Amino acid sequence: MLTFLVILLVILTAIIILTQKCVGFIVADEKKRLAKKTVLYVDVLLIAAMVLGYTIGHGSYGAGIILHIAVMCFMGQIIFNAMTLLFVLFRFAKNRLLKAPQDTGRRQFIKGAALLPLGAAGITLYGGLVEKNDTVIRSFDIPVENIPDDINGFSIVQLSDVHLGSFMTLEDLDGLLKKSAELKGDILAITGDLFDDKKINYQAAKLVDSYVDSFKYGIVYCRGNHEHLRGLKAIDAALSETRIKYLVNSHELIAGSKLPIYMAGVDYPIKRDDFQFLQEAYSKAALADIPDNSVKILLAHHPDFFDSAEKYGVNLVLAGHTHGGQLGILGVPIVPPIFKYMRGMYRVGNTLGYVHSGNGSWFPFRYGCPQEIAVFTLRSGEKER
Repeated sequence: MLTFLVILLVILTAIIILTQKCVGFIVADEKKRLAKKTVLYVDVLLIAAMVLGYTIGHGSYGAGIILHIAVMCFMGQIIFNAMTLLFVLFRFAKNRLLKAPQDTGRRQFIKGAALLPLGAAGITLYGGLVEKNDTVIRSFDIPVENIPDDINGFSIVQLSDVHLGSFMTLEDLDGLLKKSAELKGDILAITGDLFDDKKINYQAAKLVDSYVDSFKYGIVYCRGNHEHLRGLKAIDAALSETRIKYLVNSHELIAGSKLPIYMAGVDYPIKRDDFQFLQEAYSKAALADIPDNSVKILLAHHPDFFDSAEKYGVNLVLAGHTHGGQLGILGVPIVPPIFKYMRGMYRVGNTLGYVHSGNGSWFPFRYGCPQEIAVFTLRSGEKER
């Protein structure tokens, strides 16, 4: 948590500095000092609210509202800063080409830039109040060579990164599970970061368990990093009282006779210094004993497991963790590429891997990356060579 807060403060400080510069660009000289001071005071209060919301207020309804407002305000500043910088570059290029007088350009610049805060506010309200709550359904066919009739059409519904707590209530989870059940999939796979609030984790396990009968082959689940952060022993105890197939570096035979379907799940390598070693060890433990003549499906919260899964001939890896970046344009993430696999379908050798965009977040803002329910159907087809 301390590392997260330090990174957060560094990012917010950079946003504040850039905002001060951009306010100076668009506000008339006689009002510039007051505008900068007002924005700075508001930002300091917002930072205090975010720190409290992510620490002592975690999971509470009030903290959720405060965090939501603070996040939207800072996202608004990021959007405003980006729009202002683009506007500055556009005006500079235009004035150079047209050779406009500098003093005239300044007054025209301020007048033209007055719409920038309104544009930023509109995008912010959409991302923070509309798209954040949208859920799309995406369907994919997964080719399997010489697939027998008994598993042809077998479908997996995937949820990931629900993040129960400040921005996702038990009622919201119930609605999400109901919508997933209505898709009539054969099995529901949840790829980690479901349990994120100690106060309601036990009730959440019981709620998920109540939907086991809605899927022919039940519900499978693997851990994410937030399960490690929110009381793993208590979560394990709660899951032990359910019928959920809890896969921790293990696998289960799910369906099929001529060509059986095995589903495996790996733990999250929470020790960063040993991530690569643990990734390989967990993959081996979960996959090594599965027969070669089978369909292998791996649940792995972190998408880096795509690489290790390929070594074991896995057909499909379902992952999450990245939330798809939560920000995108035309389906392409626009956040820094801090993950090797960020969003959507990837191919590693003969293994397909899917990075889910998530069903919740600890950062309540989405633009160009709505929440999703993903459905994967096994179909007759040949793998690409």
